Amino acid sequence: MAIIVTGASGLLGTALAEALEARGRAVVRLVRRPPRGPGEAFWQPAEQVVDLAPLEGAEAVVHLAGAPIAERRWTPAYKRELLSSRVEGTRVLVDALRGLSRPPEVLLSASGVDFYGDTGDRWVDEEQGKGRGFLAELCERWEGAAAGAGEAGVRTVFLRTGLVLSGRGGALGRMLPIFRIGLGAPLGTGRQYWSWISLDDWVGAVLHLLGARELHGPVNLVSPAPVTNTAFTRELGKAMRRSTMPIPVPAFALSAGLGEFAREGLLSSHRLRPAKLLSGGYGFAHTSLDEALRAVL
Repeated sequence: MAIIVTGASGLLGTALAEALEARGRAVVRLVRRPPRGPGEAFWQPAEQVVDLAPLEGAEAVVHLAGAPIAERRWTPAYKRELLSSRVEGTRVLVDALRGLSRPPEVLLSASGVDFYGDTGDRWVDEEQGKGRGFLAELCERWEGAAAGAGEAGVRTVFLRTGLVLSGRGGALGRMLPIFRIGLGAPLGTGRQYWSWISLDDWVGAVLHLLGARELHGPVNLVSPAPVTNTAFTRELGKAMRRSTMPIPVPAFALSAGLGEFAREGLLSSHRLRPAKLLSGGYGFAHTSLDEALRAVL
């Protein structure tokens, strides 16, 4: 039985598909262009089109598709695109699953730690309710669309992912050029917590969740050791053997350059505990930031 992956060309989807195939698992990538072989199938969520054949009797669906959060300034039009690509895309996929005679056993659907809003320095686990802000609203609606799969008897998990550390790209990839020239610096007060996870642990956690039949609902995909932005800056500079700037980048300068994303994506604090992963028996490969950075760099 195949595992269906959307968003398979992105950082997370690529790493997950490679890991599954390395373990001998059959993977079918849902793509928005003509398929190039039996390992791909067509879908076009904007037109509510999904090839149902590979979904019928599939083992699982891992849904990671969505427009990138940090690629562009959040104009009203782009915020609508962010919502539509996640909420409407998920709804189209879930409607397809509900129409199957043999739906998959599990749907793992992407979400984010931004669900919780700014949590300050409080420890938060999956029992915490929704916070405030555009990203919190987006995550709530995103998860709400995925929850409909439960009506077809599909175990549904919301992957509330933190900052993924990878040398291949993603958020860390955008930081590296700045740190290489010695311009890395804390952001705003630097006291906001960043909940991170190595790419290896993100993949490992998803593989664990595919088989953990007792786990459902929200799961925090973060390490057990979040750090402040100041500590993150220091450890990344140390891992790259580069000095960092002693003066933080002011919040107003970040807001002027990046708009609303700066406040919610960079200056918000998320001090999260991966309670469900820990209680469900997942063993993290990287539990300290310095060791994780050395591994990914």
